[in-house]
Amino acid sequence: MRAIQITQFGGPEVLRPVELPDPVPGPGQVAIEVTRAGVNYADTHQAENSYLAPASLPLVPGSEVVGHTPEGRRVVAMLGSGGYAERAVADPNLTFDVPDDVDDAAALALLVQGATAWVLLRRNVRLEAGESVVVHAAAGGVGSLAVQLARAFGAGRVIATASSPQKRKLALELGADVAVDSRAEDMTAALIEANDGRRVDTVLDMTGGRVTDESLRALAPFGRLAFYGMASREEPRPVRPANLMRFSTTVSGMWLPHAFLLPGDVVGRAMTEMFELVGAGKLRPVLGGEYPLSQARAAHEALRSRATTGKLVLDPTR
Repeated sequence: MRAIQITQFGGPEVLRPVELPDPVPGPGQVAIEVTRAGVNYADTHQAENSYLAPASLPLVPGSEVVGHTPEGRRVVAMLGSGGYAERAVADPNLTFDVPDDVDDAAALALLVQGATAWVLLRRNVRLEAGESVVVHAAAGGVGSLAVQLARAFGAGRVIATASSPQKRKLALELGADVAVDSRAEDMTAALIEANDGRRVDTVLDMTGGRVTDESLRALAPFGRLAFYGMASREEPRPVRPANLMRFSTTVSGMWLPHAFLLPGDVVGRAMTEMFELVGAGKLRPVLGGEYPLSQARAAHEALRSRATTGKLVLDPTR
């Protein structure tokens, strides 16, 4: 089969098209003929071995695929790796049937980005009706869905941040009440101003660095910040527990694989709810572009340049 393989860690240049043997399903695993593979920002960390889960070489990257099982089921599945290929194998517990009214790219957007947004809002910050929520990188895969889900969950004010006028316009079209330049000199002041002079209740942050530091200072008493990525590749300042007590604030972290360990099939419930919202026209996954499998490097370059909006996918037939 055609696949993308990494034999040394580094930037996008380490992604190379190769021919590999088909993967063989182990006991209980599901074989999938891949029609589209998702590209995530975490994949760029995996390629350079800076992700939360250490990688080993050689590696076929990619954590999500959509396609058909030998029995003809159309499914979307989360993988540990192996998604950038014509064929993959998956754990049935991480595999979900896709309704006919949800296309391949939309299904991929919902699996990682959508489930991440859902868990952040429902489990991390536990958004309550009427509360304000800041969504950083609001034109990205997670952010574009988080803006819409926050609105669907009853947020009182949705504040988006994005780096360009076009991205801020998109965030407003998706339901944000106000859009802030993510390059604001003082993010604390910008967020408070965007919330009509009040401190904010919740923040979803995947940027890191000073954006995290300044967002934390913008929280109201009992405000919550959920940290789920570090796109800037800059560490925020250490959080002092005494300051959390002083301002009655909460900082949490989230890595989606842990959500599959929660009782009650949390990710399955998230997928069901989001599929229903898409079918009802109340949730629109933003599709950022489709690349041939052979151009996976170009997809990573686009992601790392912060030039993309929405979900990127690879087409293994090209």
